[in-house]
Amino acid sequence: MRADEPADLVHDVLTEAMYPDHAVGREVLGEEASITAMERGDIAAFHALHYRPGNVVFAAAGHLDHEELVAGVDKRFAGGDGGVAPARVAPTARPVSVAVDERDTEQVHLMVGMPALDRHHPDRYALAVVNHVLGGGLSSRLFQTIREERGLAYSVYSYPSSFADTGYLGVYAGTMPSRAVEVLGLVHTEMDAMAAGGITPRELDVARRHLAGELALSLEDSASRMNRIGRSQLVHGLVLSADEQVARIAAVTPADAARVAAAVFGAERTLAAVGPLTAGELGGESHPGRAI
Repeated sequence: MRADEPADLVHDVLTEAMYPDHAVGREVLGEEASITAMERGDIAAFHALHYRPGNVVFAAAGHLDHEELVAGVDKRFAGGDGGVAPARVAPTARPVSVAVDERDTEQVHLMVGMPALDRHHPDRYALAVVNHVLGGGLSSRLFQTIREERGLAYSVYSYPSSFADTGYLGVYAGTMPSRAVEVLGLVHTEMDAMAAGGITPRELDVARRHLAGELALSLEDSASRMNRIGRSQLVHGLVLSADEQVARIAAVTPADAARVAAAVFGAERTLAAVGPLTAGELGGESHPGRAI
């Protein structure tokens, strides 16, 4: 069903182009051929190999007793071995410059991506600030320039995506085919400006306050708290308190933001698109894109 929604599909087109012939660039759900070929024994063997105590994080939040929870987990996993962590190989192939999935849609869905930071990088908080200024909120440069001032797109935003040993920053915009080149030009202009000049003190202040407020809002229910601590332990091997995270966000300086902006927006960019335009019409060379 994801393939039937161009606004979702374009994200897959981008990651495949960013990471050709690598697991990170593949559809998470798999493809029809690989799914239909699975036998019950294949699934059971995978579960038995990987879903072991050494690979599992248990997280809980709310009205509970810690000791009772630990005892319950120990009882259910007693006698099991540690398990085997999946082997990870960092992507090395150069990203494809342009990937287009031509479809007869009313809008063209565009994405511009570039290499960014992995999830362990010490500059990840600076990247969060830079992303917010570029396209992370209603006050962002892209939202104001493309939507509010010119009315060229209803939806325009950016986001960082970080993995164990790589990462990228992506920019999305959905617009009329006749305005696609104009929108892409504005996206590139804003990124070039940030690469050359960083961000303003006011933008830094707004971004830091927004990220801190977003973190506070994410702690309003037990399920969110559970997900936060589980994800932190699984991804980073430790759980920072909310105050520690806010302090790291607040510690981002204009120089930090400028350094990260120059490194990320100065990198080679990949264009991905889904819609009724060719790569040539978007200013790039032809590429087969995704096979759906």
